Amino acid sequence: MPVRGWIEVNDLYCKGCGLCVSACPKEVLALDMDRLTPKGYHPAHLIVEGCPGCAICTIVCPDAAIIVYRETPQKNKQAITTA
Repeated sequence: MPVRGWIEVNDLYCKGCGLCVSACPKEVLALDMDRLTPKGYHPAHLIVEGCPGCAICTIVCPDAAIIVYRETPQKNKQAITTA
């Protein structure tokens, strides 16, 4: 099972510059043209699943508007018993 990631964009800081969209290696980000932030910008958002949680979008964001979350799959640990 691959690593699953997702983002949260703070609408108070995002100015819709699109740097995160350009930098996303999986191309899962876009500007939300149906929504405006309180400052009147179109914020970034995930458009499809597939975010690996690489955090490149956070690194390139000049306004620190993106928080990246990453969930790693849990491995099943089975007890090995010897008789």
